[in-house]
Amino acid sequence: MINALAALAQESRLEVFRVLVQAGPQGLAAGKISEITGIAPSSLSFHLKELLHAHLVNSRPEGRFIIYTAQFSTMSQLLAYLTENCCAGSMCTNTACPPEELQP
Repeated sequence: MINALAALAQESRLEVFRVLVQAGPQGLAAGKISEITGIAPSSLSFHLKELLHAHLVNSRPEGRFIIYTAQFSTMSQLLAYLTENCCAGSMCTNTACPPEELQP
């Protein structure tokens, strides 16, 4: 989990991850990610490598392109980890806490 948190602690990588989450399981090619985020391709390659290393994204070849997708299982594990001790482990009644469906 620490690698995932560290990867998402950087603004550009968080933006890339959010774009891929919104894209869903079909994912996006690196060029499209660069276009949406405004991140230069050389910088984007570095950020995608970090997200891959943290197991937050997957990549697959599709013709001449590499398609990147969010790894939703890692995202779910990270959310569960972050909310594990919400409200001292008891049922959450605080409106500032995450919704019930995000609680472990």
